[in-house]
Amino acid sequence: MIAGSMLMDVCTGVDQNESCELAQVGRKWQRVEAEALYGQPFAELMFRSQNVHRNNFDQNHVETASLLSVKTCGCPEDCGYCSQSAHYETGVNATRLMDCSDVVANAQRAKEAGATRFCMAAAWRSPKDRDLDRVCEMVSAVKELGLETCVTLGMLTPKQATLLSEAGLDFYNHNVDTSPDFYGRIITTRTLQDRIDTLKHVREAGIKICCGGIIGMGERVEDRLDMLVLLADLRTPPESVPINLWNEVNGVPVIDATEAPDPIALVRLVAIARIMMPKSVIRLSAGRRSISDELRALCFFGKCEFNSYRGRAVDD
Repeated sequence: MIAGSMLMDVCTGVDQNESCELAQVGRKWQRVEAEALYGQPFAELMFRSQNVHRNNFDQNHVETASLLSVKTCGCPEDCGYCSQSAHYETGVNATRLMDCSDVVANAQRAKEAGATRFCMAAAWRSPKDRDLDRVCEMVSAVKELGLETCVTLGMLTPKQATLLSEAGLDFYNHNVDTSPDFYGRIITTRTLQDRIDTLKHVREAGIKICCGGIIGMGERVEDRLDMLVLLADLRTPPESVPINLWNEVNGVPVIDATEAPDPIALVRLVAIARIMMPKSVIRLSAGRRSISDELRALCFFGKCEFNSYRGRAVDD
């Protein structure tokens, strides 16, 4: 089961012995409940997820987002799945932080293609203040185009989160990646608590959270369910929950253990995420190009949205 101490720090001003991190009006999920959902007959699970979705969202609406890598590779973290880690030879070339004008041009093209949200990603452990100033400029400029803004920059201090909020940032992406039990097998340079602390800083700054994980890295079904329990049991679950399929990257440790999830297992996971986090937008993000149109349709029925990647995106 998931240790409660992993979850408490996202809620501030409350004693850790109090149940501050319970989802949806005091609802606290346990893995046994997630396992019960996972074991339901497929038609029943899909019916239930559809009902939850229809009670909270327009059933036919598709929210579209576009992501741009504004600074690629050279990250000092040792995430065992990532092509941008400086620890591995993956064949992906490092780039400097893009100019604001180039980022805005990419955002304008994304808007013309139908995107309503634009996410800017930089391969950092945490941003330097001088780089954050440039990212804040990008956020404000993209916001002026009428797009929702999102960034993923690594770990943040409270001050940095506040600066991003003042620049007009809508969403901050910072994934938990996997379950607490499996986490140490894929990364050693950043703890899960580090990630939880950043989520706390972002939430306190008034920024919405985009937080999910990756499947297909050799984890068990139980790990996938524990990841959903971790997310759902936050006091306020993430407004956006990306489910990423790991893309094969030569040169990283995960490649020795990776196993693509069974297609129906993926749909089940999407449906369970929808039920456990009824107010969150569930997104199928990285790796979606590797799945068939038929599986995409089932995931949409299950009920997820889709991200699009353009520009200097990697790992898609």
